[in-house]
Amino acid sequence: MNNNCAIVGINWGDEGKGRMVDLLTEDYDIVVRYQGGGNAGHTVINEKGKFALHLLPSGIFRDGVINILGNGVALDPENLWNEMQDVMSKGVSITPESLKISDRASLLLPWHRELDELEEQRLADKKYGSTKQGIAPFYSDKYQKKTVLAGELFYPEKLKQHLKDLLEWKNLTLTGVYGAEPISEAAVNEWVANYCEKIKPFICDTGEILKTASENGKKILFEAQLGSLRDLDYGIYPYTTSSNTTAAYAPIGSGFPGAKIDRVLGVVKAYSTCVGEGPFVSEMFGDEAEALRKAGNEYGAKTGRPRRVGAMDIVATSYGIEVQAATEIALTKLDVLSDMEQIPVCVAYMLDGKEIHRFPFPAALNDSTPVIEYKKGWMQDISGVRKWEDLPEAARDYVKFIEKAVGCPIKYISVGPERESIIVMD
Repeated sequence: MNNNCAIVGINWGDEGKGRMVDLLTEDYDIVVRYQGGGNAGHTVINEKGKFALHLLPSGIFRDGVINILGNGVALDPENLWNEMQDVMSKGVSITPESLKISDRASLLLPWHRELDELEEQRLADKKYGSTKQGIAPFYSDKYQKKTVLAGELFYPEKLKQHLKDLLEWKNLTLTGVYGAEPISEAAVNEWVANYCEKIKPFICDTGEILKTASENGKKILFEAQLGSLRDLDYGIYPYTTSSNTTAAYAPIGSGFPGAKIDRVLGVVKAYSTCVGEGPFVSEMFGDEAEALRKAGNEYGAKTGRPRRVGAMDIVATSYGIEVQAATEIALTKLDVLSDMEQIPVCVAYMLDGKEIHRFPFPAALNDSTPVIEYKKGWMQDISGVRKWEDLPEAARDYVKFIEKAVGCPIKYISVGPERESIIVMD
């Protein structure tokens, strides 16, 4: 019985995980976000409207589904509360029954965002492309054991002293390293009152909930942020996020280390996109890139920044599938390619005069160039197609080529952003 599924990104992030989680939650009892923070956006379009979620699990729109923010998440109470207010203002109910926050999740504190911005300024033209949401300083502090756990909100006197100690330490960095103004204790206490107290009713022992649910045969969906190539250990370091984006981390970051992942759905775009800095071998430029960017509305859900676009990258995608141990693929945004007579695909890299098919060590990526093949386009609108046999022959050929090249079965084909704009393969 396949009770547990992880939905993960195969490439650089922004593959369409949110729309797949929203689609599949109909079959699951619990949705868990297990890593990352407010630094990426999952766009969901359903009967309630269009939403860009940054911290809330994408199952929040399904009645009866429990949504969990696990201990591996960078929990930003300010951003979370503001996001909850926005979603609730559009008629979506969020209660302590539908949203639960791990008491072991660490709080992303006000100075984390400030330090993130100051460091990007210091790096100048060598910046890593941070979204300036405080993610790297947060995870750095977590591994130095200098963060506050959400459960500490239930111990106000201990919390106050803990924050005071951390603030004294952090102000040394703000003033001594960056020459910035120190943060006052009063400002931190006001922030706790304004945001942390608001999310307090949602904080609980989520590990117990997951364990009990598993024992009772409930189905759990693990929702990842970003993609394989942004993973701290396996991505294009140092142009990565500061957490593990892999399905293998789901049991740890969810609060249920004993969880068994039965199914890993890897999400891949029908072409490539990349937000932020770092090597991107199959990148396209000029008018060709701009046309693809506009067709796919490729602008960051969190930042609004134009995404870098490129040819479908078989080398990077095959590596991403391997890193995630994906058992099946969801191919998204196939409809975006409908106006292209010839569709470019990066089938290999050239490195040091040799053609390679395995994704190289990050330091070698800037010296790699794409080997491009062109596939015939279908030149017709496919957004209304719901059955495989109704796709144009050229579109079917393109999908079959990708499936064979990456060595993983394609289970879903997305032909539009709406929940129902999907082809389910037998």
